[in-house]
Amino acid sequence: MEAPLYPDFPLDPSTPGGGQPAFWVGPRHLAGDDRCLYDGVADTLAGLGWMSLTIVRGRHEPDEEPENRQVLRSTVLHISPDTLRWAQWGLPDEPFHLGDLPIAWQISARADTSSPLASWSSYFTTDVPGEAVADFLVALDARDQPAVPLADPELVLDAVAAHGWLRDIDQPQAAATDPTFTSHISLGEVPPLIQDADPRALTTEVDEAGPSGWQAWAEPALGAPCLWAASFGSSVPHDLVAAFAASLSSTAPVLRRVLPEATRDRLLRAPAG
Repeated sequence: MEAPLYPDFPLDPSTPGGGQPAFWVGPRHLAGDDRCLYDGVADTLAGLGWMSLTIVRGRHEPDEEPENRQVLRSTVLHISPDTLRWAQWGLPDEPFHLGDLPIAWQISARADTSSPLASWSSYFTTDVPGEAVADFLVALDARDQPAVPLADPELVLDAVAAHGWLRDIDQPQAAATDPTFTSHISLGEVPPLIQDADPRALTTEVDEAGPSGWQAWAEPALGAPCLWAASFGSSVPHDLVAAFAASLSSTAPVLRRVLPEATRDRLLRAPAG
């Protein structure tokens, strides 16, 4: 079992003395997003040279003060220099949900600039560790052809197995879990409404299985609400999913000030600085 290294250190958000203390914590897959999932990922994208656009849709009356404007929807769109890949932060909107959690980032890519449609999309809810989303984007940015499949599903399972995750006994070629059986990654039927260029996603009947894609999630306790969830369309290249999986399962500690209530007692932590 995992336990706090320093259980006497306060973790109350109202901690006095200049704000909340920072901790190095692990495991990463239970550490949450530190309530800065946008900032961390956006900084990575800025470093990669992606441009950002803020899209605001609302109602503005003549002579109305800016602070009184009614904003109906607002998203931030980050676009790669070659315009073949983009990441959309949509949490301020009325968000879509995955595993009953609001989707924060939607990341997509297309094969060429002749089509405005994405070849594939991936989705990340709140509390997905920002480091894993950032590493997924770094791998995507490094790809010459973001929509061309490379490698095979085994690469994803190898990535988590290298960090001590266990392959599923019943599906050793398609699923794995962390040693505490809290976080999971699985290749299976893609949830409804996940966008993908695979035509089977549009023609699947109600009573038949659709195309397979990778899904990942953390369930702090059996039957409890998920802490986070991530979904990858069936056309997302396996090597990109492997980059996410390797980062998610990494044993390297991450810096946090805000710990998820559902997993804080299961985290190893040491004061930073």
